[in-house]
Amino acid sequence: MEKVKVLLVEDDLNLGFLLLEFLESNNFDVKLYKDGESGLNAYKTGSFDFCILDIMLPKLDGFSLAKKIKAENNDIPIIFLTAKSLKEDKIKGFKIGIDDYITKPFEEEELLYRINAILKRVGFKNDSIREEIINIGTFSFDVQNQNLICKDIERRLTVKESEILRLLCLSKNKIVKRDDIMISVWGDNDYFIGRSLDVFVSKLRKYLESDPGVKIESIPRAGLILSEKLSG
Repeated sequence: MEKVKVLLVEDDLNLGFLLLEFLESNNFDVKLYKDGESGLNAYKTGSFDFCILDIMLPKLDGFSLAKKIKAENNDIPIIFLTAKSLKEDKIKGFKIGIDDYITKPFEEEELLYRINAILKRVGFKNDSIREEIINIGTFSFDVQNQNLICKDIERRLTVKESEILRLLCLSKNKIVKRDDIMISVWGDNDYFIGRSLDVFVSKLRKYLESDPGVKIESIPRAGLILSEKLSG
């Protein structure tokens, strides 16, 4: 079965080569380019299934590059890699039609989870995709099927419940900003979306309460954190 062909555009070549080696070791076919113009030319002359773009690129920035790629193929998945964490930049990216947004520095495994989740969502079938099962205390979270499993109890989550829990799991024991969750799940943030987020988080807390070592904590003026205390 063919590998997923990834266009990686990153002007920090140290990071670029690290990501290239990591993704290739996970059965992706990756081509690396160091500026927006060469990345666009490669896209137009090549064949790619997925794009990973830095925003702060020479010659053609990531926003402009993403727009031009989407003009060629509106369905191709795109993840932005960036050192910028401004809410306005994230909203701008999602309005262009990107699928996800990851802020540097990040763990390579987190990027892999996000890529796989997008590929599953768009129905891409190949050997690059690994089953995404996340263990949380005594729970197993089957991301693809939106199932939260504890012993013999299986609960089917809603789409938004699943997306929120996945984001918290990807940064387990680390604070995730409320704005980042709202923009990633809803594509925007305002007072009413904030209240909706509170409702979904309250439901997730109830689902997880059978394991006292797993908690979703609200950190004032910071965000949310999924904490997991290992027994023993």
